[in-house]
Amino acid sequence: MVADHIPPALEAILLVADEPLPPPMLAQLVGASVAEVEETCESLAHQYEVEGRGFVLARVAGGYRYQTATEQAPYVERFVLDGQSSRLSAAALETLAVVAYKQPVSRNQIASIRGVNVDGVMRTLQQRGYVDEVARDPGPGQAVLYGTTPTFLERLGLDSVSDLPPLGEFFPGSDVVEALERGLRVVPDDEVIAEAGAEANEGEAEASDDASEGTEPESS
Repeated sequence: MVADHIPPALEAILLVADEPLPPPMLAQLVGASVAEVEETCESLAHQYEVEGRGFVLARVAGGYRYQTATEQAPYVERFVLDGQSSRLSAAALETLAVVAYKQPVSRNQIASIRGVNVDGVMRTLQQRGYVDEVARDPGPGQAVLYGTTPTFLERLGLDSVSDLPPLGEFFPGSDVVEALERGLRVVPDDEVIAEAGAEANEGEAEASDDASEGTEPESS
């Protein structure tokens, strides 16, 4: 016979857990045997299923955890996609990309790369759990260095940051770069002045020639 305090105690613990909890740990926490914990969890899981609850008590990765029922997936997806915390802004995505590819990196380094203040964006990324403090710069000031988190990898479906696509895939080829450089080439001021002077001299020479041709010699 399972003690009356065990079912609600297990519910309370599993409700606040952020990962599956193994039966031995639960047994120690509620003062019961592993067999009693497993029996109680299976009973609760069956009860939720019979009552048609929106959540289930599932056995996952060797432990128990609460998760949403499969039938409620459309509503959960609607909340995730349309909720206030669903999408990151363009600024946040750009900052996250800098951290991902340059980590460990300081806020000042990120701001230098992006050309804007990133304090607010970094706070948002930390609150979302995508970036976190990973070290301190050994140099003067010992600036905090940031890197990505396991949550970032989980959301992208990556095993490690080394699985990120190479930055070279996002850059144009050398021929395109050369064409852009030619098209965007800025002529130095001294060259502009020299060209303007040459054009002015040519204009003066042409005016002088026209004046010479238009002057007739006087008869005596």
